[in-house]
Amino acid sequence: MENLFFVRRNVTRDLQVYDTVDDITRTVFLILTLLCFTFFVYIISVLLKVFFTTPPIWENSRYVLFVHMLLNDTLYLAMGNLIVLSIMYSVYIPMPICYMLHTLAACSFRVTPYNLAAMSLERYVAICFPFRHFDFCNVRRARSAIVVIWLIGFSPSIADFTIIIYSTKNTFYSLHMLCDRSVMTIDRMQEIIRSIIYIFSFTSVALIILFTYSKVMLVARRFGSGGSSAVKAGKTVMLHALQLLLCMVSFLSTVTLYYFPNCIPFFFIFNFLMFTCLPRLLSPLIYGIRDDVFNKYIKKLYSIK
Repeated sequence: MENLFFVRRNVTRDLQVYDTVDDITRTVFLILTLLCFTFFVYIISVLLKVFFTTPPIWENSRYVLFVHMLLNDTLYLAMGNLIVLSIMYSVYIPMPICYMLHTLAACSFRVTPYNLAAMSLERYVAICFPFRHFDFCNVRRARSAIVVIWLIGFSPSIADFTIIIYSTKNTFYSLHMLCDRSVMTIDRMQEIIRSIIYIFSFTSVALIILFTYSKVMLVARRFGSGGSSAVKAGKTVMLHALQLLLCMVSFLSTVTLYYFPNCIPFFFIFNFLMFTCLPRLLSPLIYGIRDDVFNKYIKKLYSIK
């Protein structure tokens, strides 16, 4: 009963926060998110069409990981937009559906840095061990890596679900409420587990990206050509680092909301667009525009000279 009261207290607090968002802010937010998501889906649909209709691309482990990242980012944006819009417009959702949406969003969020690490390691092997690249980075291994990434990303949700099962009664699942993440937090241990996992994940991925970048740039310096594949690979790894940094900075959203309570609507929109949408919008641009192979087949697909 105490936990149920805690959940209802969180809902009351969230109502007070989101009631400060006026109709104009909601409309602006809705338009911006729909425009971003529509643009993202259009670019992804083009890249997926090229991927699935071009054997030299879908037989390359590098692009298998890239397409997985695109699909994962699409899932995350879809879940994130659905959750945020339901909160902005005060739509009450049954608790089981709300928990499922947050679980999918959380798993997708955790998968993103792991996929960036896998892509950075693939570039490292391609540049530093070109003759062993196919042995280590073939399509079968890329698919196996994706399965492992999702198992790792989903495992914390099992612990989270176990805590909820043992800390609540059956009436918890019959509630209808705003689908805010605080509703899912009924025990302090959940926050501790999340914090440890996020710190460990982002630190490990950051070290992997730093390691791969330094090794790739050593090879680039050895060749001494500004147009070499090693230099391009180094720039790609740095863009992965930028994506990771933007994902990490998203944790500052709670700080801005705490210290600037009177500007909650502005920071709410800014945080979501800047730290949720922008890192995902960078993904198709990194390979779709910069990558020579995708560029070639996109131009061929649309007959662009």
